[in-house]
Amino acid sequence: MISLTDVYHAVTATVPLYVAMFLAFISIRFWKLFTPDQCAGINKFVAKFSIPLLSFQVISSTNPYKMNLRLILADFVQKILATLILGGVTKFRSGGGLRWIITGLSLSTLPNTLILGIPLLRAMYGDEAASLLAQIVFLQSIVWYNLLLFLFELNATKAASVTPSTEATGVMVTTGEDEPKDGGDELKLRNGRKYETLLIFLKVGKNLLRNPNTYATLVGVIWASIHFRWGVELPAIVNSSIQILSQGGLGMAMFSLGLFMASQARIVACGARLAAVAMAAKFIAGPGLMAISSFAVGLRETLLKVAIVQAALPQGIVPFVFAKEYNVHPEILSTGVVFGMLIAMPISLVYYLLLSL
Repeated sequence: MISLTDVYHAVTATVPLYVAMFLAFISIRFWKLFTPDQCAGINKFVAKFSIPLLSFQVISSTNPYKMNLRLILADFVQKILATLILGGVTKFRSGGGLRWIITGLSLSTLPNTLILGIPLLRAMYGDEAASLLAQIVFLQSIVWYNLLLFLFELNATKAASVTPSTEATGVMVTTGEDEPKDGGDELKLRNGRKYETLLIFLKVGKNLLRNPNTYATLVGVIWASIHFRWGVELPAIVNSSIQILSQGGLGMAMFSLGLFMASQARIVACGARLAAVAMAAKFIAGPGLMAISSFAVGLRETLLKVAIVQAALPQGIVPFVFAKEYNVHPEILSTGVVFGMLIAMPISLVYYLLLSL
């Protein structure tokens, strides 16, 4: 049974993040210490250095040979369901479908596990629960963060792409109202669209190959496989060099969040309605889909409880950093982080008590 001491430890792990956010907020709102370009530079540092190194540490410290395959499968099915539902919903919206899929996936499937989740799950269900949660973080880091990065890059490339001209490509590309009607021109039109799509994916691939997060994931998996297979340790100099940048990653991410909030006209930047939708997606839709997925793959008893409670953890800070970097609804994700972490503790306890009945 979780005790008040356990709750206290979880709170003490969370409060320092808000201190970093508050200091950033007042440094902009009242002290005017940073320019917009400097704020963007801080966020880029977090996205390109701190988060990749943090991802490497998380991945390389998890044993890939001892994974609970049913739990991993349940987590995978939940995220696939979330993506399919979001894709279906966005078909009824006028434009911006990909941006809303990215935002919804970030809110509903990527929890804040490192600071709040692992201590809380350990207090609720023991050390084994913390180990299970680490496995979900492992999968999240190698699959879902990279999928998000791909979607972010795809959205950015589609927005910035210029339709190839007839002179450059040898084919004619036109918009809907000017589409030619005869068969030859329609063939040219289709070829032009295929060529444009190919260019977009080539550019996305090139950008991902330049992104440190891609290599951090790959190297992390390789090193975890080596370390847990043969017991090889990282040299102390290398390990310390990684830690000195990665340990401040979450704090710097919250600092960047505070800078962003201070630059907005109001704290709830996305408005009360969208904030409510974001909270519902995180704390109702996420656990609900996880419960369905867990039953489908045969999770029962403690495994089922761990799966559902971890899905009710607050949204992680990493998706906000990416959203700010690519300018994809950062106002919604910032609201999700700030208010999600505030209400996560009582909501997680409610799920814990309900599952104990």
